Amino acid sequence: MKPRSDPKDLMVLEELTLNAKQIQDDVLEEILTLNANTEYLRGFLHGSSDKELFKKNVPVVSYDDLRPYIERVANGEPSDVISGKPITQFILSSGTSGGKQKIFPVNNKFFEDMTFLISLPSFIISKHIKNIQQGKTLSFLFARRKSTTPCDNKQAMYCHFLCGLFQRDQVVSVAASFGSGLVGAITFLEKHWKEMCGNIRSGHVNLIEEECREKSWKEYYGNKVPLISPLYTSSETMFGVNMDPLCKPEDVSYTFMPNMSYFEFLPAEEGNEGIIVDLVNVKLGGYYEPLITNYFGLHRYRMGDILQVSGFYNNAPQFRFVRRKNMVLSITVEVTTEEDILKALNNATLILKSSNLVLMEFTCYADVSTIPGESLVILEDNVLARFFSDKPPLF
Repeated sequence: MKPRSDPKDLMVLEELTLNAKQIQDDVLEEILTLNANTEYLRGFLHGSSDKELFKKNVPVVSYDDLRPYIERVANGEPSDVISGKPITQFILSSGTSGGKQKIFPVNNKFFEDMTFLISLPSFIISKHIKNIQQGKTLSFLFARRKSTTPCDNKQAMYCHFLCGLFQRDQVVSVAASFGSGLVGAITFLEKHWKEMCGNIRSGHVNLIEEECREKSWKEYYGNKVPLISPLYTSSETMFGVNMDPLCKPEDVSYTFMPNMSYFEFLPAEEGNEGIIVDLVNVKLGGYYEPLITNYFGLHRYRMGDILQVSGFYNNAPQFRFVRRKNMVLSITVEVTTEEDILKALNNATLILKSSNLVLMEFTCYADVSTIPGESLVILEDNVLARFFSDKPPLF
């Protein structure tokens, strides 16, 4: 069953979530009909679009398994290596799911799905916060360093804040792609508000200057202004929407939209790794890693997130983000994996060895006191180890 696609009519959410199982079956059938004769799927399905054969024969894969096929299309071979419809663009991922950036093939449908899902939160939020659609949003989104924009994040942040503070009576929300972006913006404001006030001292900013001087700032820097995470999305697919935008940030869950892709799940608990379940068959409280089958060439793809089922909205499960696999540190959208840290430590041991020092222990953490933040590794060598071993315990 195909639901209405106008997000302004929130009844579409009821249709999608009430009929989650049927819509998921329809999505898989549509994907297989479209892609059954691609080079990739022919190797497993031999031209068939049978859903049970798909679940039996098509393996669970990582990006490294699909990389050769994706790179062939990126290098100019026909789209039907992986997709039944022409691939029109490639998206570069942030790299937060596995430590390295990846390219993913998409076409216009991806952006249609994105437009649909991005439109939903504003209508959901407007049910909880009056007049939010009538104001402006201060968004902390910046061009990458490789672009032609002749500035860096600090200058861009400063300009964003100047405009936002000057038009403060019209700003009704603040946005960033990641929560860490808002943390960085708040830290920046704490350090530079006096300078900003001086630059725009025309009388319009005086109303907030005295408040900014206060040592104890209100929760969320705005007298309990809600911090909202509206969507769960990735470069691979659109997942779901937050149906309770005023919940505490630590309680956020996302209701999966069954029309975005075909979703399967691998239990994350030890001993259940080989059991794959469909979207509507996940268990409340269970921990899962999603498998994605989309329209653009990903089939049973492991993206690396670990989620917990926190509830259901009608028949569609709601998931709480738990963690990413194989990640040690993340300051913004980059990642530092265990492998990265061990490589750095191997180089450090060579330097220590030249000074007759031996690495005994280490720890690491993400230092966000500066912009940009830094990944700091603290080392304990054999001299320090002997020093502390000679000291009495502190407890």
